[in-house]
Amino acid sequence: MARTGLYKSEVEKARNTLIAQGRHPSVDAVRIVLGNTGSKTTIHKYLKELEEEGGGNSRSKAPVSEALQNLVAQLATQLEAEADNRIAEMAAQCNERDRLHAVEIAELKASNAQTKEKLDLTIAAIKQEIASHEQTREALQTESMAHHTLAQQVIDLRERLAENEIHRQSLEEKHQHARDALEHYRASVKEQRDQDIRRHEQQVQQLQAEQRQLQQSLINKQNEITRLNQDGARWVAEIAQAQKTIYEEQTNFRKLNSQVEALRVIEQRARLLEPQLNEKDVLIEELKTRLTDFSSRDSEHQQHLRQIELDLNAAKAKIEAQEMMMVELKNLLRERMKPEDEEPHAGK
Repeated sequence: MARTGLYKSEVEKARNTLIAQGRHPSVDAVRIVLGNTGSKTTIHKYLKELEEEGGGNSRSKAPVSEALQNLVAQLATQLEAEADNRIAEMAAQCNERDRLHAVEIAELKASNAQTKEKLDLTIAAIKQEIASHEQTREALQTESMAHHTLAQQVIDLRERLAENEIHRQSLEEKHQHARDALEHYRASVKEQRDQDIRRHEQQVQQLQAEQRQLQQSLINKQNEITRLNQDGARWVAEIAQAQKTIYEEQTNFRKLNSQVEALRVIEQRARLLEPQLNEKDVLIEELKTRLTDFSSRDSEHQQHLRQIELDLNAAKAKIEAQEMMMVELKNLLRERMKPEDEEPHAGK
């Protein structure tokens, strides 16, 4: 790529350098010395002007003048100083990069340690929550089974109570029938007595016999009524005991309802804990991903450090090559200068 702002003095220096090396100062050779910059047309124009100024003797071998020697020495000194400055600058940059990378690696290691510590604490908390959740779930299952058993017992007691109620109603119906029969019998006896009184006295003995029979029947009936009353009292006591049992079962049922409500609260809490457990699982996965990213970044930084070391070694090798070139250039200049020193002696 052509460089703008090319000066004639630069072309002249490149031309003199080529002449000092014993090379023909062509346009391409001058452009190579200039670092492959500058327009070939401009370089050709400047070379033509320099040839016209030198009277066409540019191709002749001229001795190296003192100014050219000073110029070469200055160039060598300047090149050495620039190389030293470049080496110092690259070394400072490498040291600063090494320091920054070391600080960054230390920060990453500290962050990685903190992340691992947080991850361990989170895993321990999750394990504790899982154990608590399992205990709560087992307690809930136990209470559910107990509630189911008690509910079945309540259903059985209700069925027994219904059977007792049906039996009590049957007994009451029997008592009512017995009372109705007794009343009917009493009415019949009274009517029979009235009829017997109005009848003839001849029938008194018959009536007395019949009365005795009726009294015997009445005694039997009263005994039956007494037995029925005793049965009724016994059934009333059994009903009272059944009602007491039902009351106790209702009390137990209310207690069970309270326990069931408590278990429902525990179950709701367990349901609320499940999203937290899921969130903690997601957090653990994110922490694992971040840990993997940190590890990959650490590997990338280490690769970058190795690349910097390679660049530094390449730069050192390049500087050593430049130093060797400078030594060779100085040796070449010394060899060029020897014929000049010998020419005056030959003239004498």
